[in-house]
Amino acid sequence: MTRMTCVLGFIGLAALAVACGGESQDAPAGESAPAASVPASATDDQLEIRLSDPTELSLGENTFEAMVMQGSQPLTDAEVSVDLYMAAMPAMNMPEMRSTVAMTHEGGGRYRGTGNVMMGGAWDATVMVMRGGQHLGDEKVTIIAK
Repeated sequence: MTRMTCVLGFIGLAALAVACGGESQDAPAGESAPAASVPASATDDQLEIRLSDPTELSLGENTFEAMVMQGSQPLTDAEVSVDLYMAAMPAMNMPEMRSTVAMTHEGGGRYRGTGNVMMGGAWDATVMVMRGGQHLGDEKVTIIAK
């Protein structure tokens, strides 16, 4: 059998399974599984992380604020931090710079912390969300310091 025949056969079987509305072994009797390949429980609990402040950094102390939602509910029991990173600039004889801002839960899934920015320019900010030593997710943005 040629590779093309195998591929076409596989596509035909997949289309047949979708058209027949095949039942999943995980679905309760009489209910068909969701069409998506990701289990419904995984999409229902999807983590949403949003760094809302600051949108622009200033030199010195900055207050960072992030919202963390899991599904449609605020996540209130996580360890949240912001890792700041600026790449090295060898032409200016400047090493890479890193700083971590620990955040505390303020209520309703809102986390806040204060950190120091040492230099102007583009900083990569990564909001990290952990719970019980397990990495739940992160969000990366670039923030300009002036």
